[in-house]
Amino acid sequence: MATPAKHTFQLAHQRSMVTVPPKTVFTASATEKSTRLQRSISVVPHHPIKNEIKLRCTEFDHKGNVKTTAGEFLKSDLCQQHGLHARDLRKIDSSFNNQIPVILVRPEVILVNLGHIRALIKADLVVLFDSFGSSDSYNQSIFIYDLEEKLRMSTSAAGGLPFEFRALEAILISVVSSLQSEMEVLVHFVSNLLAQLEENIDQNKLKELLQYSKKLSRFESKTLLIRDVFVEVLDQDEDLANMYLTEKKLGRPRTKDSHDEIEILLESYLKQVEEIANSVAIMKQQMQSTEEIVNVMLGATRNQLLLFELRIAMGTLGMSSGAIIASLYGMNLHNYLETNPHAFGIVGSTALGISLMVFAFCSRKLKTLAKGTT
Repeated sequence: MATPAKHTFQLAHQRSMVTVPPKTVFTASATEKSTRLQRSISVVPHHPIKNEIKLRCTEFDHKGNVKTTAGEFLKSDLCQQHGLHARDLRKIDSSFNNQIPVILVRPEVILVNLGHIRALIKADLVVLFDSFGSSDSYNQSIFIYDLEEKLRMSTSAAGGLPFEFRALEAILISVVSSLQSEMEVLVHFVSNLLAQLEENIDQNKLKELLQYSKKLSRFESKTLLIRDVFVEVLDQDEDLANMYLTEKKLGRPRTKDSHDEIEILLESYLKQVEEIANSVAIMKQQMQSTEEIVNVMLGATRNQLLLFELRIAMGTLGMSSGAIIASLYGMNLHNYLETNPHAFGIVGSTALGISLMVFAFCSRKLKTLAKGTT
């Protein structure tokens, strides 16, 4: 039979042999579960938003070859692929009304919305946007051929311009050419119409002048907005330096003060846009001058009509003054002149004299007033 001391020693020895699992085992298990949960969340596929707007795009690679023609892309996919925000794409989305021209410079992308062109430019990729039902699809299809030739040129053949600047220059050439063509058409029609109005004032021609005046005002507003885009970009040294996407991709970003090439490029096209705006302003001044001349001529004609009406009114007043005597003698009352053989001549001459005197007095008064107004 075991003694109490020996029994106590055996219990202590058994307790020392029991191994308690360390706390790190439970901690590792919790960490593993958390990691698995994060992995399961990260591999959840991205489901596009229902009824999300699609954009139709044409992509060009660094060699100027077309990668995708009129491909349909979701906005979310474009933002994820090019590192953009939804608000950036909104600037070049034609589905939004009242879009204004803009050139946005982002770390790896240049977004352009000028005239009929909406594009995304990278160091080795150009994306042209053409939304469904756009009225500028025809102009964009013509521009594509010019862009391909520009992108296929080598850097040395393009005067040392990198890929992104060649794409930007092709866009600026197309925009300025479109503005120039539209201006020439408007100036031609307006000039012919003004020449016709100087020879003969016609109501139909005046209506046409009003329509062309509205068109010219809209065109001037569009031209000034494009000019403001150039001015705004040229005022931002940081944006000008960030437009060197190729050098940034190669790990040689430009400083804020080193952007002579892009500055010269933008200034050259800014001058052309300003020339177009000045031509439109001159044409509007000519239209205003012609309108003033037409108003003067219409005012002179209106004054002649008023004078003619006044002369008729004065003649009517003179005849009415003379007719008073005839009306008096026309009453069935005895005036002791019925038997006088000279009464008719005397009364008639008196009435005619009174009419002439009233007309002469009114004419003299009218001439005095006319001299006072001239």
